[in-house]
Amino acid sequence: MRGIFLIFIAAFLSATCNAERSTLPRLQEGDLIFQTSRSSQSQAIQLATKSKYSHVGILFAQNGKWYVHEAAARVQVTPLQQWIERGEAGHYVIKRLKNAETVLTAKTLARMKMESGRFAGKAYDLAFAWSDEKLYCSELVWKIYQRGTGIEIGKLQKLGEFDLSHAAVKTKLRERYGQHIPVNETVISPAAIFASEQLETVE
Repeated sequence: MRGIFLIFIAAFLSATCNAERSTLPRLQEGDLIFQTSRSSQSQAIQLATKSKYSHVGILFAQNGKWYVHEAAARVQVTPLQQWIERGEAGHYVIKRLKNAETVLTAKTLARMKMESGRFAGKAYDLAFAWSDEKLYCSELVWKIYQRGTGIEIGKLQKLGEFDLSHAAVKTKLRERYGQHIPVNETVISPAAIFASEQLETVE
């Protein structure tokens, strides 16, 4: 009886995992995944960039499982399902380079993973500075693609180009910079990557 029970449990868990996997689209390495973060700065990012999405990562597989390379508290690798559950209402959007089949070769993907590895463990950049000492989410994704493939996904902007007029945005700016806001700092936002014409929506 115990053996039958264990077989039943194993079958149930397998079916649950398969059902979970079946809800995801057919992923490819190098896909970008966007969500609305539940972090304390998410609202400010959404207001400043006029976008629903405030967080982005890049998907790579390892040992048959999917992981999101991201800059959160630090640059880290997060299991895909854990990443999805961390976002607002579990909602996400996946985008893919339009010519991924020709550009993202095994050699190119290896370079991209190597670039990601170079950043591993670095702290999240609360100041959104354009350096490699610390990184924020869209900066990490942009640099992995640019240095791994030569492709620049999303238009670089200056901080002062965003809408900084909302109270929530002003509060975050004061927290980070005091009275000296670096309006000429080069930045790349999740919104700019999301809007890139080089990408197509997978789901």
